[in-house]
Amino acid sequence: METLNLRSYAHLGDAVWELFVREYTVFQTKNLKTLHKITTDRVNSKYQADMLEFLEADLTEEEKDITRRARNCPIPVARRNNQAEYRQSTAFEALIGYWFLHDKQRYNTIIEKIRKNYFS
Repeated sequence: METLNLRSYAHLGDAVWELFVREYTVFQTKNLKTLHKITTDRVNSKYQADMLEFLEADLTEEEKDITRRARNCPIPVARRNNQAEYRQSTAFEALIGYWFLHDKQRYNTIIEKIRKNYFS
């Protein structure tokens, strides 16, 4: 199994997360302004950091290691205003990307847990 660096997992995870959110929100309204608002409320560093906090108790040791290492990745200058939030968000995206590529069953389990608790 080929592994990627954590930035690459986070890059993929960002896209996978946004697709999941858009798949949910597209059925919520036909109003594009409202659709955009619902989506951007869930695809941002604060919300993603909250999702990681929500999941932390259920993470395996390997997953905790991924989040720890992803949080320690260098932060782009433009994102330095809220470093803690951005680091947590990056860790969440790295997990999503990792699960999406290497463990679809775990990815689906986590997404279902999020859907039940935050997307109703």
